[in-house]
Amino acid sequence: MQKERIKKFQKLVWDFYQKNKREFAWRKTRDPYKILVSEIMLQQTQADRVIRFYEKWINRFPNFKVLASAKFSEIYPFWQGLGYNRRALALKRAAEKSVKEFDGKLPAEIEKLEEFPGIGPYTARAISIFSFNTPVACIETNIRRVFIHHFFAEKISRKDAEINPSAPLRASAETRGKKINDEQILEIAQRALPAGKARQWHWALMDYGAYLKSTVPNPNRRHKNYNVQSKFEGSLRQIRGTALKILSAKKMDCDELVERLKKATLQTKERIKKVILALEKEGLIKSRKKIYSLK
Repeated sequence: MQKERIKKFQKLVWDFYQKNKREFAWRKTRDPYKILVSEIMLQQTQADRVIRFYEKWINRFPNFKVLASAKFSEIYPFWQGLGYNRRALALKRAAEKSVKEFDGKLPAEIEKLEEFPGIGPYTARAISIFSFNTPVACIETNIRRVFIHHFFAEKISRKDAEINPSAPLRASAETRGKKINDEQILEIAQRALPAGKARQWHWALMDYGAYLKSTVPNPNRRHKNYNVQSKFEGSLRQIRGTALKILSAKKMDCDELVERLKKATLQTKERIKKVILALEKEGLIKSRKKIYSLK
């Protein structure tokens, strides 16, 4: 990859960021705990929706020690509405590990971060970047969109030419017409990483990627793991979310819970019972003397 092309790409991203950067509370902190909370919330949830949940969460659970000591039934009301409720439980378990093994802190090493519940390769790198400005590249949906659009695009659009005649860059003969993987993207992303500016650079990429989402056909369709999100109505996610919402308001026996869920979701009793058992196994709910409640 020619250095001149990388420089032009960097200039395009920086120029966009200087004029269009977004302001979020989690960008005003270097606290690893707060950054972890924001990253877990941002998994599969758009930033604009996360804002109010993040602020309420931090006010109620300001650090690992407070969160680790809370019950899931105390945590859930502050997560309700974000969806994918296992993320909240993963946060609590990460807090417990932090308190038990790291005195209520997080390690800076990416490999150690990946050992925490709910922290995968991206989240580990994001925490390290945004907390410690570690000079590594990371990939999430918006960043992936930017690199595929600029380095693996199939053809130049008129819109691209208007934005910057030198960008986006064209796909090579080796990748043209083929699915792209994160290893290919990371190789370029690491080369494009400006020295000493990992934190701001990734913010810039995310903001530019969010802009591209509304202006060009989705480049992420070229990624080998691209999937269209399934419908919520009639899904297991709907049953799970409804079950937690019901139990957050009232304890009840299995038969009543099943009937309430059947009426709310129009799903079969067999499917509902499997979901209830899964929620109990995962530690989101509990039963005592056949009465279910949040754990």
